[in-house]
Amino acid sequence: MSNNNYLGLYIHVPFCEKKCPYCNFYSVQNSEELQNKYINIIIQELQKFGANTNKIIDTIYFGGGTPSLLKPEKIYKIINNINKNFSILNPEIIIEINPADYNYSDFEILKSIGINRVSVGAQSLNNNNLITLQRRHNTEHILNTYYNIIKSGIKNISFDFIIGLLGQNFQDLDNIINFCKNNYLAHISVYLLKIEKNTKFFDNPNIKNFADQDICSDFYIYISENLKKIGYDHYEISNFARDNMYSKHNLKYWNLDEYLGIGPSAHSFFNNKRFYYKNNLNNFLENPEIIYDSDSCNTPDEYIMLKLRLKSGVSNQEFQKKFNMNIPDKYFSNLKKYENLGLVNYTKNKISLTNRGFLLSNTIISDIIL
Repeated sequence: MSNNNYLGLYIHVPFCEKKCPYCNFYSVQNSEELQNKYINIIIQELQKFGANTNKIIDTIYFGGGTPSLLKPEKIYKIINNINKNFSILNPEIIIEINPADYNYSDFEILKSIGINRVSVGAQSLNNNNLITLQRRHNTEHILNTYYNIIKSGIKNISFDFIIGLLGQNFQDLDNIINFCKNNYLAHISVYLLKIEKNTKFFDNPNIKNFADQDICSDFYIYISENLKKIGYDHYEISNFARDNMYSKHNLKYWNLDEYLGIGPSAHSFFNNKRFYYKNNLNNFLENPEIIYDSDSCNTPDEYIMLKLRLKSGVSNQEFQKKFNMNIPDKYFSNLKKYENLGLVNYTKNKISLTNRGFLLSNTIISDIIL
């Protein structure tokens, strides 16, 4: 349930050792000198925003890029300044980890400075898949990362996987499912490989082999059904959790709650306004100017679009509370054709997508909010 008194905080760490060929997130070549300058500007921005809000920080997310390239003392410096500049209440503090960096990531120190959730960018448990993705790590690194996290006492662990890869098969999916089951992982994110512009894969002559929609659909349904059999709740299009270990930070995006993003390319929904920083580290270091988004925000259409990413969907009670009106009839009339196809569930009080509906979510949601 959303709460207007709370605020999520996202810190973008734009450094990478090398650019993955499928990734279109903003990043630059890692540099110790740039890291130090960057952290000083992050602290400056924390002071600026902290002085202009009474909201309470309850989630902090270090994303990237590759946050695990920052040494723990630098993470601590940022967390310490968040504490100085904001009110904080029992926050979920997450860091993304590249398994290749497990030797540099002292998880016991990270735990001692407040990190209580780790997101591991495994992407696959098949070394051939990892070579295809041009990742820096292998399966041994993944296992070592996991054991080091467990040893530190951090139990809230999420793993990211990609499906729809060249050469991937159902045995690879079974290996992922068994890994989750055997290690009782709290959370799993499973993403369909999408070839984006401004990535190396976009110009790959074998792009057609990466994007077979029928195979991707079969993989998606297979992993969803089998993760559910071992106790995982498919609570969002790409996310699964056991024992209610949902990503509190990411739920803010889907519930249209407020969050503040700091760093080049980071976006915010703060004080009922949307804004972002340019995709340019030098610009951020020299003049960290925010650019306000001209599009309207916090509208019924935007709310529907985000909420339908969740299994729980949109309830009329929540809609009335947020917009002082019932869910408009146009949404119901626009989705009738999808109910007969088994893609949507709805009553007069609720709308939600089925698992198969998740696969066509962009099309369905676009039709609903026409």
